[in-house]
Amino acid sequence: MEDQITNRVTASNLITLDLEELYSPGERTLFDIKDLLFQGLILKEKDFRDFIKQHDWSAFRGKHVAITCSADAIVPTWAFMLLATVLQPFAQNVIFGSLEDLEKSLFLQKLNLVDWKKFVNEKVVIKGCSKVQVPVTAYVEAVNRLRPLASSIMFGEACSTVPLFKQKKI
Repeated sequence: MEDQITNRVTASNLITLDLEELYSPGERTLFDIKDLLFQGLILKEKDFRDFIKQHDWSAFRGKHVAITCSADAIVPTWAFMLLATVLQPFAQNVIFGSLEDLEKSLFLQKLNLVDWKKFVNEKVVIKGCSKVQVPVTAYVEAVNRLRPLASSIMFGEACSTVPLFKQKKI
């Protein structure tokens, strides 16, 4: 009788959710309007509108853009909205906030596209290692969406997981 090595990981009925697969390719860029402020403090509408008209927005083609103002200035909401209107035809995504906020937004958009029904009553491992930085927000949101569906949720790799949740047997 020969000893046969069995790969128990591949033979298990675990479903792996790899959040890295939800990464949106494309360049991320931050558009900071602080340099457009008069004396670093005030947004002058006429000057801002002139800049909007004269700037070549095609440089943002295909990029994911976060718009912000890092200066300690009061900037009217319409200024960010106006920026969005000129960026939107070129950029893949436009959000208000930091580059970190942008990454969170991109992952949440992709999480909204996941067919969560496939995880009903399943044992799910949320993959831990990835080649791209997955925001903690994405992991927490994945758990929020899996919790009502999955029979169990684990984190890590199929060969070494951290248990997070297990449905109680009735």
